[in-house]
Amino acid sequence: MKTTYRLVHFILFLFLFFINQNSPALGLEPIYTNLMGQALRGYDPVAYFKKGKAIEGQKKFQYKWKKANWYFDSQQNQEDFIQSPEKYAPQYGGYCAWAVSRGYTASIDPEAWHIHQGKLYLNYSKEVQKNWFRDIPGNIQKGDVKWPTILAGN
Repeated sequence: MKTTYRLVHFILFLFLFFINQNSPALGLEPIYTNLMGQALRGYDPVAYFKKGKAIEGQKKFQYKWKKANWYFDSQQNQEDFIQSPEKYAPQYGGYCAWAVSRGYTASIDPEAWHIHQGKLYLNYSKEVQKNWFRDIPGNIQKGDVKWPTILAGN
């Protein structure tokens, strides 16, 4: 019985691991989403700019853009995003900016964010973000070079 239990958990772990990898073999989506199709794990991209903090969006204020569901804290934020999504959408499709600068992708923690020169960058965790902060311009330069290749699946 214990062996069956462990085997089921192991198979479940492998399934969840591979489905969340967004590897080129599975086809990398240009926008990172969770299993529910939410960009930024349901956080409001406009709030980072307007309120200077991470705020969860509400289901009643959502918009589909680039195959992802974007959530907003208010109707005004939703309208602002619809008017100019490129202005508010995170860089590297919302994948971890540190990971992209290193040539791969990783999920994000919506609380591990930073706006640099008017652009939103997210990281896997606040711990990973410490590495990002050590050389933001250098990491952005590396990420900008590597992102097209990552997105193309090469």
